[in-house]
Amino acid sequence: MYAVDTYQPKLSFPLNIAFFYWGILSILIGVAMYLIAVPVGVISLIGVFHHEWVEYYHTLMKWSTVPFCLGLVLVALDLGLMLPKKRRTHRMVDAPPLTISGVTVALTAYNDEKSIAEAVRDFRAHPLVSRVIVVSNNSKDKTMERAAEAGAIVVNELKAGYGRCVYRCFSEALRFADADYVILCEGDRTFRARDIDKLVAYLPHAEIVNGTRIVEQLRDYTTQLSTFMYYGNFFVGKLLEVKHLGRGTFTDVGTTYKAIRRDSLMRLMPLLNPAVNLEFNAHFLDIALQNGFLMVECPITFHPRVGVSKGGNVNNMRAVSVGLRMIRGLTLGWPTGHAENSALG
Repeated sequence: MYAVDTYQPKLSFPLNIAFFYWGILSILIGVAMYLIAVPVGVISLIGVFHHEWVEYYHTLMKWSTVPFCLGLVLVALDLGLMLPKKRRTHRMVDAPPLTISGVTVALTAYNDEKSIAEAVRDFRAHPLVSRVIVVSNNSKDKTMERAAEAGAIVVNELKAGYGRCVYRCFSEALRFADADYVILCEGDRTFRARDIDKLVAYLPHAEIVNGTRIVEQLRDYTTQLSTFMYYGNFFVGKLLEVKHLGRGTFTDVGTTYKAIRRDSLMRLMPLLNPAVNLEFNAHFLDIALQNGFLMVECPITFHPRVGVSKGGNVNNMRAVSVGLRMIRGLTLGWPTGHAENSALG
């Protein structure tokens, strides 16, 4: 079993300040100011705007160098002085192999009657899986009946919201004393049980193993993840990486497929806010890294969804909305809230 004393608290001041992250944002602000100033200046030259617009152009152009240069200084400060110290935090590179059994799989579900039974059977058939829990987020179809018929432990979460559903998945899994490892996934067949072998292979080296769909060779091209969503998700993943520079490589903030050690999950649960909705996965990763949990990404296969998508990838506009909320959370902080103590039972 995993020893609790290898847990590393979050970095101390000033190492816990995301100089690189704020530097990148500052550079982007400077570039945006410059890009706005250029067309204003061009149009002013041809006489479309009044003379005072020329002054606005010069002022905006001049001040655009301030956030740009400040950003360069912050990036250089982090890369040159902070990053070497951040990389000295604990790693389990040569961790001894784990004897993994008693894996509990928890599946989120919302109106997934077309897919949930096959998903449950798939995960229950895996040799490492002891049980499959399905948490329905107040589904209106026969999701719960189909899941129970397939052999799952079925729970209904009445409070609407993806974060509520995921939090309930974790809470229900922790009720079982032998649930040493918890796998979170979805019941829509976008992921398969055979990838459990990939996830647990990394558990000797991390407390949380997060799946990533950002591997071209491992994803079906008929999935709901459009090219725009694919690179948008990658972009936010890199923002997460630069915010926690030196803590890992991250490319996917939207995947629900992950493996977590029991004791790590118990420490993390009080830090999470289940009221965060579709951006909950980014919230989960950010809070975990901020508080010193060891995390690694693992490539997983990604398949077309069975049924209709209800999440943040319904269309590109909804994906933009979710992505902006993720960026807001990473930048300004997540909504505060207290986890229900009763959920941990």
